[in-house]
Amino acid sequence: MPTHEEDDSFWRDWRRLKREERLAFRKAAAALNDDLAAGSSIRPSLRAHPMVAHPGIWELTWEGEDGRATFRFGPEQISGRRHVVWRRVGGHEIFQAP
Repeated sequence: MPTHEEDDSFWRDWRRLKREERLAFRKAAAALNDDLAAGSSIRPSLRAHPMVAHPGIWELTWEGEDGRATFRFGPEQISGRRHVVWRRVGGHEIFQAP
């Protein structure tokens, strides 16, 4: 299972989310974790890909009300496991400063 951490900007965004938005993010993050743990490609429904204008930052979107998050891969904290650093979470507006 991948390890993770969250930037301060993520927690600022998190506090603004509605309960349903938090649940949707948790479901998407769990799916990403499953794919990374399995060593497979990330499922297409998450629409995860590197951001063109922001090297090293990835975006992830999911079904529902404009659900979006940005993350980067950090140094392994446990050998052999990917480390995800969540940067932002919310709607399309997070892409202004991902």
